[in-house]
Amino acid sequence: MDAVGKLKLLGPAARFEPAEEIRVSRPSEKRRRGDHLSQCVHHAVMPGGKRIALLKTLLTSACERDCHYCAFRQGRDFRRATFSPDELARLFMQMHQSGVAQGIFLSSAIAGGGPDTEDRLIGTAQLLRNRYQFQGYIHLKIMPGAERDQIRTAMGLADRVSVNLEAPNTKRLSSLAPHKTFNDELLRRLRWIEEIRRERPGRWPSSTTQFVVGAGDESDVELLTTTDFLFREAGLTRTYFMAFTPVPDTPLEDHPPTPPEREHRLYQASFLLRDYGFTAEELPFDRGGNLPLGVDPKLAWARRSLREAPVEVNTASRQELLRVPGIGPKSADRIRKARRQGRLRDVSELSKLGISAKRSAPFVLLNGRRPPRQLSFWGD
Repeated sequence: MDAVGKLKLLGPAARFEPAEEIRVSRPSEKRRRGDHLSQCVHHAVMPGGKRIALLKTLLTSACERDCHYCAFRQGRDFRRATFSPDELARLFMQMHQSGVAQGIFLSSAIAGGGPDTEDRLIGTAQLLRNRYQFQGYIHLKIMPGAERDQIRTAMGLADRVSVNLEAPNTKRLSSLAPHKTFNDELLRRLRWIEEIRRERPGRWPSSTTQFVVGAGDESDVELLTTTDFLFREAGLTRTYFMAFTPVPDTPLEDHPPTPPEREHRLYQASFLLRDYGFTAEELPFDRGGNLPLGVDPKLAWARRSLREAPVEVNTASRQELLRVPGIGPKSADRIRKARRQGRLRDVSELSKLGISAKRSAPFVLLNGRRPPRQLSFWGD
C-alpha cells in the first residue's frame, strides 16, 4: 500500500481524536485540489485564535491493547495500516507545500509498547523540524508508558502535547481499558509535563487530555472533579470530551450512545472551571451527580444563587461579574473600564458593551436597582 492509500485509512481513523477546536467549513480550492486527502484535513482554531488547515492522522492503527470501546482494539477484524516516520513526514510535507495542510496532529495506536510507539511519533516530528525545516504547528500524542526523557523531547518539538486519560479515575478506566493503569501509565505523564515546564521556565507546549463520556458509566461530577484538578495541578489548557458512540465488534457495541447534549454541557462546565473561577463543588449537579441537559450550567447556578442576591454591576469585582450569565472575561473587563467613566444605570448600557440583557438582567443590580422585570428577558 502506498502512502496515499495509508492516509485514506489512517486519516479518517483519527476522527476519534479531538484536536484543537474543529470548525466544519466548506473546503477551499486548495483543499479541493488535495482531492481524497482533504477528508483528513480539518479547519481548526489554534491556541490564540489562528485558524489553520490541520492534518489529523494516526501513525498506525495496529494496536496491542484491547480497550473495550475502541475501533482499533486488538483482535477486531478491519483493515489496518502503518506509516514509517520517514513516509509520513515526506507525505505531510508534500501536502504542506501544495497548500493542502498547514499543521499536523499526530497520534497512534500502540504497537510494540508505549515507549517504542512514542519513539516513532518523535521520529516523525524530528524529521519535520530538522530535515524539512517545518516551522508550523505540531500536536503530538504522548503514549501510555512513555518515558520522561521522551516526553521532554516531544515537548521540545511540539506546539501542543496530550495524554488521553479516557476516564476520570482508576475505577472507570478499568471498565474501558482493562490493561491500562490510570495513575502509572497516564496521569503520571501529565504530571511530568507540568514538572518539566516548572523545572525550566520558558516556551513549552500547552497540554490537554480527552475523556470518553458515558462508556464507563461515570458521572459528570467525576469527570469535572478530575478536570478541575488537572487545570489547577497539571497546568492543562483544555480537557476534551468525546461522547461515546458504540463501535461494532467491540465489547461495548450494545452500550447506549451518549447524548451529544451531555458532551456540550461538560464543555460549558469545564470553561466555567478554567476561565470563570468556579470550582467543581459549585456546579449544579443533580442527585445522580450529573449536569442538567436542558440548561446552561452557568444559568442553572445563577438561578439557584443569584436570584435573591443579585450582583451590583457598578461595584462588583471581576470575579463576581464573571458569575453573571451573559458576562464573560472580555465583557467583564469592558464593564470595569466603562464604570470608571460613570455609573451604569440601564440595561441598554450593558447592551452597548456587548452584554446580553436577556441573560444578565435577572441577576444584576444597576445603581442599586433591579432592571425592570420584562418577560422578554426574565423568561418566567
